[in-house]
Amino acid sequence: MAATPEQPTAAAARRKTGRHRGEGQWAVGHFTPLNGNEQFKKDDDGLNVRTRIETIYSKAGFDSIDPNDLRGRMRWWGLYTQRKPGIDGGKTAILEPEELDDEFFMLRVRIDGGRLTTEQLRVIGEISQEFARGTADVTDRQNVQYHWIRIEDVPEIWNRLEAVGLSTTEACGDTPRVILGSPVAGIAEDEIIDGTPAIDEIYRRIVGNKDFSNLPRKFKSAVSGSPLLDVAHEINDIAFVGVEHPEHGPGFDVWVGGGLSTNPKLGVRLGTWVSLEEVPDVYTGVISIFRDYGYRRLRNRARLKFLVADWGPEKFRRVLEDEYLERKLTDGPAPAQPVQQWRDHVGVHRQKDGRFYVGFAPRVGRVDGATLTKIADIAESHGSGRVRTTAEQKMIVLDVEEAQVDSLVSALEALDLRVKPSPFRRGTMACTGIEFCKLAIVDTKDRGSSLIDELERRLPDFAEPLTININGCPNACARIQVADIGLKGQLVLDDEGNQVEGFQVHLGGALGLEAGFGRKVRGLKVTSAELPDYVERVVTRFEAERTEGERFAAWVARADEKSLS
Repeated sequence: MAATPEQPTAAAARRKTGRHRGEGQWAVGHFTPLNGNEQFKKDDDGLNVRTRIETIYSKAGFDSIDPNDLRGRMRWWGLYTQRKPGIDGGKTAILEPEELDDEFFMLRVRIDGGRLTTEQLRVIGEISQEFARGTADVTDRQNVQYHWIRIEDVPEIWNRLEAVGLSTTEACGDTPRVILGSPVAGIAEDEIIDGTPAIDEIYRRIVGNKDFSNLPRKFKSAVSGSPLLDVAHEINDIAFVGVEHPEHGPGFDVWVGGGLSTNPKLGVRLGTWVSLEEVPDVYTGVISIFRDYGYRRLRNRARLKFLVADWGPEKFRRVLEDEYLERKLTDGPAPAQPVQQWRDHVGVHRQKDGRFYVGFAPRVGRVDGATLTKIADIAESHGSGRVRTTAEQKMIVLDVEEAQVDSLVSALEALDLRVKPSPFRRGTMACTGIEFCKLAIVDTKDRGSSLIDELERRLPDFAEPLTININGCPNACARIQVADIGLKGQLVLDDEGNQVEGFQVHLGGALGLEAGFGRKVRGLKVTSAELPDYVERVVTRFEAERTEGERFAAWVARADEKSLS
């Protein structure tokens, strides 16, 4: 039973509910909405908007949409209004939402665990071509995003997606978002444990369940048994990481409280080992803590990371065990450090059944519907009909016989989908940017694509792992703080004093190997036009100054500011 303002859980009812200045936590009696977002969620559950979309808005058109549905509840079904064309980044924080709104939508298709069949991928591609002007971006959360969606077309898009087992349910909003999973779960030779059954059970219990459809804010999760730590577990609200317990065997280490945006925090270990069968119960307990104890008074403190930071992992674990699971969890080991920096599964790799999987890199996650349908055809003719998306804006074809590998690679490369990409193609990610996003200040996708071309031309022999993450605003959808080179979009002054698009630079961030946030060099900002020159300069200095085997992040940590400027 959900702890709603009208019906608290039994556990919440037993707690003190007296007045408290608090943070708008339901579990301590703060049920009064404290901001506009909490009010519209109290007025009507976001999941209910689907009926209005199907029966009213899709028939009467964009102008018929209630503002609280348009900029609120429709997110529960994966819909955001996109940015009106022609509005420059300087106006992003000045204009009212209705001035930024275009009459078209971004629509996010959730792909839990990154798992797709070729039939599903083909449908995604066909929808893109018919309803989204060909757009279809692969995100760093294993989803696919469309743009240019008309409200009139949404019911038909849902029908086509759901006919092949896909959905947009709670792909956005204050909800349990897509569950990241290792894209090579169940097939990788080095896998510790396959988390797929847990992802399926969490989805069955949680997604679309009104007990969990009114959270303080979004809830991001991940489950992976890969030793590569391939789901960015450190920056999820909850993550289950494959480990081998000395007594109990393979299971999962539990992490909570990670997240980036303008106040980044790495997740912390609860110090527990949970079996595959226990994962859904622990997930349910943690998301329930977030629902009941999460901060709702201020929107910018409504993520689980703030509660975890205030409580600490010991108290968090105690509340989880005593109030939600009503049993103690087993202590367990931390995951081992991965043996390599790349975690995207790009390249040709042997599966445990003797076949191969082949990972490839689009440009900054940007593909299109026609390309996706061609990928489906290629995968179907060379594999078993299984495709995966990764948490690094990449894709994978599974189950390829050895005799088919070269043909598959050639077919993908002909579409500019690199199986053996340069470090710049492989390591560059970008968020949606000003082209469609109402929060963005600068262009990202085109900027990232042209940067790749320039760096490949200027530094053709560079071969070290390097991540370049480009974000259009401070919200870090492209994980700028944990990249080797993180670029936060903002307006800067050029040499002539003109205000132009540019970036604040973060250097030396990392996940997996010695995870940490990048270093900001005092006053280091570059214009978009200067970006290739700057990256070439800093990469060249890295090559000249690094010691044998030294990673970029380690070099940044010891380099002087002159070398980084």
